[in-house]
Amino acid sequence: MAHLLPVGGWYEEAAFLFASPHRAANGDTEFRFIECVMLKPDDFAARHSDYLELRDSVRACLIKRAHDLTSSIVEMHSHVGPYRAAFSYSDIQGLKDNVPHMWWRLKGRPYASIVVARDGIDALAWVENPAIPIGLDEIHDGGNVVRPQGTTWREWA
Repeated sequence: MAHLLPVGGWYEEAAFLFASPHRAANGDTEFRFIECVMLKPDDFAARHSDYLELRDSVRACLIKRAHDLTSSIVEMHSHVGPYRAAFSYSDIQGLKDNVPHMWWRLKGRPYASIVVARDGIDALAWVENPAIPIGLDEIHDGGNVVRPQGTTWREWA
């Protein structure tokens, strides 16, 4: 979280988690953490207070690493300033375009996205269908349990 929401930060930040998807006994999908890549300023083609875009070479490296680990990808980015913990309109449009491509590149492995803000987090996952997300119920961070606000999933259209 310190990387995504640095004190006095002016720009959106991003990190990518590689996670192993597992089906729990109750049928839910769990993403089990493997490793994390925290992006640096030069990893972005564009980076502002309300928008970011990865360089194509960085995206290719992330996909290759996911293949090497046989993992899913969980993208994370921040909303700095007064923005709430919900995916923005441009985030949603980007996910609608990007997730089917990532799903194909990752050979049907689930994909997830998390947005963090000062007031909490929101999270979506594509588990069964690359066009239809589900809301994540909770995220376990060591001994802590964080519950996403679920705003975007309730409003998804």
